[in-house]
Amino acid sequence: METRQKILELLFPKAVLQAMTPEARAAMPAVLQGVGMITVLAFPFRLGRESRVMMINNTVHRIERPTAPGSVPNNDIYLLDGGKLLQVSREHLQIDRSADGYVLTDRGSQCGASVNGKRIGAGTGTQSAPLHDGDLVVIGTAESCYRYTFYTDFGNTRW
Repeated sequence: METRQKILELLFPKAVLQAMTPEARAAMPAVLQGVGMITVLAFPFRLGRESRVMMINNTVHRIERPTAPGSVPNNDIYLLDGGKLLQVSREHLQIDRSADGYVLTDRGSQCGASVNGKRIGAGTGTQSAPLHDGDLVVIGTAESCYRYTFYTDFGNTRW
């Protein structure tokens, strides 16, 4: 039974960020764009901007991120920010689990983030906010197109 539990913990998400706009979906790595969801498999979960890009025909394209043996990336997911005004910082936010639930923390980003309209980071004086099932997370300014719904309450779903 212990082996089955470990398999479930490795394969099934602890939480999900579902893209709510076409731009949010397009910012995700190509392998995730089809489903439009970012799976959170472990905490803390760190998100930031992909900085390895190339311009081809006036379009921003992601360059495959090399993985060196033993290296630890700065983020668990890298979003591609193709806007003229960047919304996503290289090390933007972190989602963590606490005794009281979940918390979203700004990692010193330029534009901050919001949870259900409550602004955090970017000079607001507030660096974190509680995060609940169904909350809307906006990465960047209040006008940012990078909008995701946070899901975590999967109940007693049998996988």
